[in-house]
Formats: sequence, C-alpha cells, structure tokens
Amino acid sequence: MNGRHIVVVGLGFGDETKGATVDWLSARLGPAAVVRFNGGAQAAHNVVADGRHHTFRLFGSGTLAGVPTHLSRHVMVDPWRLAAEALDLEGLGVTDPLGMVSVSPAAAVVTPIHIAVNRTREDQRGDARHGSCGLGIGETRWYQLASESGLRRGEVLYDIEATGDADVPALTVADCLDPQQIRRTLMALRDFYEPLLADSDHEPPSVRVMAAALAEFGRAVTVVDDRTRIAEAASAGRVLFEGAQGILLDEWRGLHPHTTWSTTLPSVAQDLLAEAGESPALVVGVVRAYATRHGAGPLPTEDDALALPEPHNGTGRYQGQWRVGHLDLPLLRYSAEVCRRHGGLDALAVSHLDLVAGGEVAVARRYAGPDRYLLGDYRDLAHQERLTATARDARPVLEVVGPDEIPAELAAAAGVPVAVVARGPGRGDREPTSAGERLIGMTALTGVGTDL
Repeated sequence: MNGRHIVVVGLGFGDETKGATVDWLSARLGPAAVVRFNGGAQAAHNVVADGRHHTFRLFGSGTLAGVPTHLSRHVMVDPWRLAAEALDLEGLGVTDPLGMVSVSPAAAVVTPIHIAVNRTREDQRGDARHGSCGLGIGETRWYQLASESGLRRGEVLYDIEATGDADVPALTVADCLDPQQIRRTLMALRDFYEPLLADSDHEPPSVRVMAAALAEFGRAVTVVDDRTRIAEAASAGRVLFEGAQGILLDEWRGLHPHTTWSTTLPSVAQDLLAEAGESPALVVGVVRAYATRHGAGPLPTEDDALALPEPHNGTGRYQGQWRVGHLDLPLLRYSAEVCRRHGGLDALAVSHLDLVAGGEVAVARRYAGPDRYLLGDYRDLAHQERLTATARDARPVLEVVGPDEIPAELAAAAGVPVAVVARGPGRGDREPTSAGERLIGMTALTGVGTDL
C-alpha cells in the first residue's frame, strides 16, 4: 500500500522510538498535522534533532519540525502538563507552542484528583503494582467508564470498587469552556474519591485552584472536533498519526494486567480517518533491535548482563525499573498479527541498530515449549492473562546472529519489510530502505537500498 497518510505504532511494550520516527517523517515529508490517537501524558517520546532534545508528552513529536498537533478524543489531556510542556518547547525556540495545538472537545481531562487517586491505589498494591506511570491516565479512564455505566457505591468495575456513586459524567475538554461546569464536576470528583484520599499521602489542590487553571486552559487552546480537524489537515497534505505505548500494552490485546487503559491499535487511527472521509493509512510498526520493558510484567528474554546504554529512561517511583533483553520474535509475531487484525501493518521502522553492533544481543526465534501467543476473542481479558502466564513461564531459545542480520530477522517475523533503519538517537541517524522509498514515497539514501 502506498498510503497517503501514515500511522506509527509501537510493536513492543513502549519505548520503541515512535516519537523519533514521527519527528523524522515530519522533517522529510512535511505533513499537515500529527494526530495523537491514544494515551496521554505518560507518553515519553524522546526526540533529538538539530542539537535539541525534548521528551514529548502531549505535543506531537513533529513539533520541532514545525508540524501542528491535534489531540483526538481518544487522548486523555492533562492541562497542567500541556502547559509545562509548552514552556519547555518555548525554551527550545518553538514560537507559541499552544498555538500549534488543537484538542477534541470530547477528550477526557486528567486532574490532580485523578493523579492522587492513581498513586494512592499503586501505593496500596505494594509488590503487586501494575506498573503505572502514576500520572492519573488509568484513573481518568476508569472514572469515565464508571460514570457511563452508572456505577454505585460498593459496586466493582475492572476489579476496582466504587467509593461513591458515579453520577456526574467525566470532565471533558468541552467542560473547560464553562467555568460553572468545571466547578460542578470537580466537586463531584472530590466527593466521590474522598473516602479513598482521606488517609492518603497524596492531596490534590483545592477545587478553586484547579477550576481557575482549567478555565485558563479552555481559553488558551483551540477546541475542534476530530472529523473537522482531520479533514482540514488532509485537504492540505499528509496526516501522521502518532501512537503511544505499544501493542503489547494495549488494554484489550496486551499482556493483562500489566497494560495501559488505552487502545494502542492502529484501527483507532484508521477509524478517525474514515470518519473524515479519508482512505486507510499505511501503518508503520516501530521496534528496537532488542527487547525492552519499563516496569512490571513479563519480559521473557530479559538479561541483566546486557550493557546497553539508555540515556532517556530510568527507574521511576511508580513506573518501576528500566529492563532490557534479547530480541523476542514470538512476541513480535504476536504484535504483528494483532495489527493485521486491527488496522493493518505495512512496514517496520527498526531502531537502536548501533547498540547491537557489538554482537551481545541474541535472537529468540522460539521458546522451549509453547511459543505461540494465540489471538483470542477481542476484549477477553481472561485469555490475555493466559498469554501473560505464557510469557512469564517462557524459556527462550537464544541464538547468536550477526548484527547485520537483525533487520532481516525482524522483517521475517513480522511479515513486512523494513522501511526505516536507525543507527543512533538523532534525526540524522535515520534513513529509508528502498522498500521505505516505495512504500512511503521517500528517496532512499546511498547504501540503504536493500529490500529488507
């Protein structure tokens, strides 16, 4: 498929370099917009370009290339972190960052109340933590689902007991245009969560302080529905869709319960395009040349002895430890199959090839024992927990391959060609293969003309 629009998704547990890939595509293709289609400020998309480094949270990773961002209704928007990120971008020379952002009125809003509750729940889980980033994303989504289902005090939704009656709808960006609605919703949230937060170490600001900030947010951003904004951008050029987290963290297809409260599948972006009257996009899956995971959950090929430098990821209080392992092809085959079932997969972008040049990273083509992660029915979390058990009990069979063979191994496992390769963190360290030139419409660079 020679897609006019492009969806970028991660095929692992996140941290695959989706942001750097979107930045590079933005600089080369000059798209009309980058659309964020899932997640929220827990995204940490590191971009290194023109001597600048920024970790993108809510802004699209095309910002340093001058491309505007649209936050779709599937993004959970934290106005405080959006404002802080705008200041950081101004410091990097970006003029009027908030003027480059539009937001769907239907997007849910993350408040300090959600963040306090999220952290309180993780504290209470102790060693059984799910691996949350502690930024309130999951709690925002849970309350949205609770209010939509009319959950009553004492009832349980996704293993979480309601501390009150979820009578008031979740706060949305549209509500931030009405100061009275802001206060009503914040007071309802405060009362709903009061029993949980009464003895918590995490205390949100007063309703008055939060309401003032949210009203200012409502005045500062452009609010426009997804269909209108995406159609407008598509009429002006290409649209890039930037995913957050990875397929293996998807709320329904990931390795439950160590997942995100967000749908990471390319089908979400394809549906947004269809609503705007556009044809399906080309889907690029991003993968590192080795396995990584940030926080709790199985990582079958994990190897503490691998000395792979990681300048932009560390240990977080709630997210947990940064972990690395050898290349896991059974998990990649599963991710690729999920994408084909839910939105498509056309090509790979392979990163961090420079770090495997020494030959320390091996490849697991199979496990000793069950090595297939079979797709079950959609939204069957019991099936996903069985997949998690398979990953936890896996005994990978590691084989040594030459570093130059890794892209071909990845392409064979995923069943699609490699379109982009990266041998460093910067924009200038990425280059297209000849397959990438055909698929995405870029000119292949000298020495990268192989059909991987």
